[in-house]
Amino acid sequence: MDNKMALVPYDDSAVWGLQKFHKSSSVYHFANHTIQIKQNWKQLGVAAVVWDAAVVLCTYLEMGSIDLQGRSVIELGAGTGLLGIVATLLGAHVTITDREAALEFLKSNVQANLPPDLQPRAVVKELTWGRNLGNFSPGKFDFILGADIIYLEDTFVDLLQTLEHLCSEHTVVLLSCRIRYARDQNFLEMLKSRFSVREVHYDPRRDVRIFQAQRSSHKEDF
Repeated sequence: MDNKMALVPYDDSAVWGLQKFHKSSSVYHFANHTIQIKQNWKQLGVAAVVWDAAVVLCTYLEMGSIDLQGRSVIELGAGTGLLGIVATLLGAHVTITDREAALEFLKSNVQANLPPDLQPRAVVKELTWGRNLGNFSPGKFDFILGADIIYLEDTFVDLLQTLEHLCSEHTVVLLSCRIRYARDQNFLEMLKSRFSVREVHYDPRRDVRIFQAQRSSHKEDF
């Protein structure tokens, strides 16, 4: 078995579960657009494939539960960029972020799937959680989006610090994830110590949950 398989922090170890990740692209239909996302499992691993949590959150946004028209949005750990692309198509101004190593791949998907008139509304930017947070204005964003970014325990403290830096009282955080292990629940408990958290959507077919978080009312605004 390819040693790269060991990089996958998920239960999808069966061959049928991994086949979709080895495809060079995948096609989705959101916001009256056909979106073709390039994938590159061999070079970038988990950062370069579309996970179910991203699809579920895109579907949730398209349902209209959240009005993104004209809103300022940041996506954390964007990977392929599907979620940020959909948020842009739904009318938001989106900062789509990931680590430096993933940016070139991320930019290629964003540029390939947004019409020229919408591309200025989507900015791809480097963000490693917990580092150089001064490059991002506190409280600038109306929404923070994250799909399947809760899986490496070593990143939890940095992720929480990043969320705290980016949020003001009005900022709404939407995290889409599959609760697989005790550590996933541990992050939610960490989040609840700083934010008010509630589950707003569950997709039973994909076993994916969406949590909404806002800074606790007793916290001072930035």
